[in-house]
Formats: sequence, C-alpha cells, structure tokens
Amino acid sequence: MDAREILHKSLVRLRQPLKPFLLLLFLLSFIAVLLTSSFAPLVQDRFPAFAQAPRQEIRGVWLTTNDFDVLTDRTKLQEAVTQLRQLNFNTIYPVVWNSGYVMYPSAVAQRVGNQPFVYRGTDGQDILAEAIALGHRQDLLVIPWFEYGFMAPPTSELVEQHPNWFTQKRDGTNTSISGAGEVMWLNPFHPEVQQFMTDLVLETITQYDADGVQFDDHMALPKEFGYDRYTLALYNQETHKNAPANPSDLAWVKWRANKLTAFMVKLSKAVKAKKPQAIFSVSPNHYVQAYNEYLQDWPDWVRQNAVDEIVMQVYRNDFYSFLEQITLPELQESQKKISTGVGILTGLRNSPTSMPQIFSQVRAAQERGLGISFFYYKSLWDYGPEAIAQRQSDFKALFPYPAFRSAIK
Repeated sequence: MDAREILHKSLVRLRQPLKPFLLLLFLLSFIAVLLTSSFAPLVQDRFPAFAQAPRQEIRGVWLTTNDFDVLTDRTKLQEAVTQLRQLNFNTIYPVVWNSGYVMYPSAVAQRVGNQPFVYRGTDGQDILAEAIALGHRQDLLVIPWFEYGFMAPPTSELVEQHPNWFTQKRDGTNTSISGAGEVMWLNPFHPEVQQFMTDLVLETITQYDADGVQFDDHMALPKEFGYDRYTLALYNQETHKNAPANPSDLAWVKWRANKLTAFMVKLSKAVKAKKPQAIFSVSPNHYVQAYNEYLQDWPDWVRQNAVDEIVMQVYRNDFYSFLEQITLPELQESQKKISTGVGILTGLRNSPTSMPQIFSQVRAAQERGLGISFFYYKSLWDYGPEAIAQRQSDFKALFPYPAFRSAIK
C-alpha cells in the first residue's frame, strides 16, 4: 500500500467534517512522518548509532603548564579555542592551581603569604579571565582545573609560611615522589587547610564567569600520610584508639577516606551556594586505586550528589587494558546519574601517542556512551608521530558533528 492509499483511507475514516486548519494540521503531520522515514537511513549511514551525541557529552581537553605559552599569549589562545570549536570540542580545563600557586590575581593566596607575585599574560592580561572570555565566544565551557589539589613542592612559600598545614608519614618524612616530582601534602583533615582550599575555589567561582571547577587524583592523600600530630590526635579523640602502624589498615583507611569525603561534600555545597549552575567535576583514577592508595572514595561522592561530572583517567597504551578500565562498574554507576567520561592520553613530550591508538580508544569509549577529555592540549598534534595536519584531520573525524554543552540549569 503506497502513501497515497494510506492518506485516502485515513481521510475516509474521518466521518465528521474537519475544520480547514485541522485538515491542514493532519496533512502536515503526515508529510513530516513520510519525510522522517525517507531521511532516516541517510542519517544512520552518516552517523552510526553509537555516535549520536548525548545532551551533555564531554569533549574536553586539559590546558596544563606545558601549554603555558598558549594560555599567556592572546593570539595563540584565540587560535587554540577557535580550532577546538572547529574540531567540535565543547570543554576546556585550564590549570589554575599548580606548584602551590594560582594562575590569577588572588587575594586568598596573598592573604596566607604564599604568592608574592601574580601570573599574567604577555600583554599583562588576567590569564584566567582571558581563557574564559575567549572560550565562551566559541561556545566552549571553561572549567578551571585545580591540578595540584593538596600537593605543593617543598620549596613553595606555602610550606615556609604554614608548615603545620602539612602532614607526614609514620617515619616522620613528609614528601613523596609523584608525576610532578617531589611534593609535600597539605593535610586535608586540618580545618585551616580546608578553609584555604575552600576560599581559593570560591574565589575562582565568584570572581570569574567560570562554568565550574575541576579536581583530579591529587585532591587526595597517599595512604602513607596522616601521621601528623593533628590527625593522630583527632583519630584518637573520635575512635579512642591510636592510629595503626600499618597505613593500609582497613579501619584507618576508611576513617581517613570518610574524612576526605565529608570535606568534598561540604566543598561542593559551598560552591553550589555561590553558583548553583556550576559544574563540580572530578577526574580520579579507577576506584580500587583511588580508594586503596589515595583515600578517594569518589563513587560515594557521586552517591551523595557532590559531583556533577566524572572524567576518570584511563592512561593506557594497551587497548585491552583500556577496555577493561572503561567497563568498570563504578563508571557504569556514574553514567546513570551524571555526565561521565574518560581521560585519554594524547602523548607526552618524550613519549608520543599514535593516532590509531587514540582513535581506537575514543571509539571504544563512544560506543559505551562515555565522553572524552584529552591530556593535554599541545600533545593533541604537536608531539605525535604523524604530521600536524594529519592529526588535526583525524581529530575532526572523531567528532564529525557538534555536541554543545551548557552549565547546569
């Protein structure tokens, strides 16, 4: 039966006379159905089912201190955000807290005596304000990234001015070796530390038109730490026990993890009180590592409605290891509730990542409905084994259509 026969029979069934505008409405609806049916195969051929963009799909990239020349140069930053929009990215995460210093004029940092200078752009501009303004002109969300979390180098003014803010291991040592080199750790259980971090975050949210804030695997504490005088006294006061000598003791780990959770919930509420539409983003490692090694019970943060976005770091060269990570239950649980994605490594200065590896990982994540954020901007094409033009073309193929995001409504 062709379309004309269907239309004729439908009209015959309408026994009562139709007003002219109702008849017109019926005809228009019928035509719309036919057109949709005709074009559907074309759309499906062009964009496979797994590539249909969810409303809040994450397509982001971190701008790190390795990208500092981009952040500080107006022309380079303008070119960067324009190109990212052309490649259908929708989010940038510019670093604002690194090595014990903030990347913007901060009354909070000056008040605690840890920053006698201000980072500015090559034209004297406010780096963060410029990134937000240029990003917004290209319809990109701009979410400042507190990269260092509770870390600080031993040489920072913060250590010199506030030594009691830092925690230590059981043997009295107070540093660890991280991807950022040798660092000390602010005590996340100390009320003055919590107030300092809260003030920095709220300053960023209120002083700038930022779309949110992001924290990563450094908004944590290695399990070996927590043996400072303040924390030991607090543990004894609350449990009537001395802290176990074994840093992996289950009760000791749980107590510290719960304390960190309580602070993150409180911080999220403080952010929402100032800016309800702000995105509270976290980029942790997978749960077993995050909890057992760094006291980050981030699935509980999600369950307590403290987090609006999860971007789990999955920096793997082996594809099957990558696949195992992106199918973990904590990611699936997060997907049911909030915007969820994975962090993919696009290369390091001395360790390039090939486009076939990037492509296969992105496609695997997309097939599972996960968003993407790349670490980091310069390595998108500057450090790859392929020519820059080829890599940029390949990134365009990864995101062939726009996926606009907005702050929380």
